[in-house]
Amino acid sequence: MDLWNTPERQALRETVTRFTEREIVPHLPQWEDEGQLPRSLSKAAAAAGILGVGFAEEVGGEGGDAIDTAVVTEAIIEAGGSAGVIASLFTHGIAVPHIIDSGNPDLIDRFVRPTLAGELIGSLGVTEPDGGSDVANITTRAVRDGDHYVVNGAKTFITSAVRGDFVTTAVRTGEPGFGGISLLVVEKGTPGFEVARPLRKMGWHCSDTAELSFTDVRVPVANLVGEENGGFVLLMQQFVNERLGLALQGYATAQRALDLAVRYAKERETFGKPLASRQVIRHKLVEMHRRTSAARTVTRAAIEKSLARSVTDPDVILDALMAKNTAVETVEWVVSEAVQIHGGAGYMRDSEIDRHYRDARIIGIGGGATEVLTDLAAKLLGY
Repeated sequence: MDLWNTPERQALRETVTRFTEREIVPHLPQWEDEGQLPRSLSKAAAAAGILGVGFAEEVGGEGGDAIDTAVVTEAIIEAGGSAGVIASLFTHGIAVPHIIDSGNPDLIDRFVRPTLAGELIGSLGVTEPDGGSDVANITTRAVRDGDHYVVNGAKTFITSAVRGDFVTTAVRTGEPGFGGISLLVVEKGTPGFEVARPLRKMGWHCSDTAELSFTDVRVPVANLVGEENGGFVLLMQQFVNERLGLALQGYATAQRALDLAVRYAKERETFGKPLASRQVIRHKLVEMHRRTSAARTVTRAAIEKSLARSVTDPDVILDALMAKNTAVETVEWVVSEAVQIHGGAGYMRDSEIDRHYRDARIIGIGGGATEVLTDLAAKLLGY
């Protein structure tokens, strides 16, 4: 049986497609201009049974696994949504897994369940002004003071931070290096915790992003996720899923760009003939198809392996980062060719392909820059 096309997953794909066509596509240009999604979309997605896909029912989710979440991503983008929508609507995919992994019932009840119900919006705060992929050397510090931690520092490029109700925040509670990192849930409205400023971006325009500042922020010890100084392990356990998620966005966006290019090439006439009648255009489309299919195959295989083995398995880590780098290379080339096929129409802000072109650029930066992942691959391969 094809794991990706079971009757249940076909039904899920159809549900998500209809939801996207009805609740997302008509409003996406407005949300891009406004710089964020409405909070009501989270509630609507939860009511439709989409928001909690991939999370266990025991913590308030809809059940399912990484293949089911992949089907959701594919369907949204293929129906005319965007990677920016995925990043914003499903930010909880990087905000709450660490809380779930900690097994803390209080934190799960306070943050995970209401988030999966569309009542709260969470974000993940790791990247700092002076460091991105170098997670082990974060400088935001949390000092224990009785029943609280006092947090000082800053975060940047934090997805959904403007709308977010809480931030699962990486802080330094111990010695330098990965061994001194903890995770704290910092709630909006806590004195000293501020959204310093929203950030304007090249792409993902509908996904709000911000800088955060922490000035003597008192966070209850009860908001500690897992063990003190055990945060790096919790973060590392989720890197595989984050990278596979970005690879998904990559090949799904490439497929949508290809579909748009094919449609335009068949409809657009030049010198009395459709663009698709030109050999140079047909060959471009074939190469776009080949690269997209390869990225999809590599990524899906990596997802299946991640389900069968531990996410700490070096082979699983290697496959995930190779899938991401493959998808990055694919989507950057495919969206560029799609814009070229559209010509001047593709350069207009009101064209869908323009959005995908802009959105694709971040995939090679987020979740570990391409260069960092390539170097990690070299180490895993023993080169």
